[in-house]
Amino acid sequence: MKTKKGFHLRTICGEHVIVAEGIENIDFSRIISMNESSAYLWTKAEGQDFTKEDLARYLTEEYEVDDATALHDVEQLLGKWLEAGIIEE
Repeated sequence: MKTKKGFHLRTICGEHVIVAEGIENIDFSRIISMNESSAYLWTKAEGQDFTKEDLARYLTEEYEVDDATALHDVEQLLGKWLEAGIIEE
């Protein structure tokens, strides 16, 4: 998987949001907000190929979470990112 070109994480007024850059990505009807852990994973994944196992490993390295829980959480997150159109397989 890979993050789509033109989407970048920004912190605005203390909130982590994905901002679309470039006219082809502009959709003002939707703002993509991220919590601390999803923002952390975005920074690890942005601009490179990654797998769900890569992201789960990053979670276990940064947070006190077991492998199975991390993988489950990553699968849920990736589903949301795919639905939002900010990553591609």
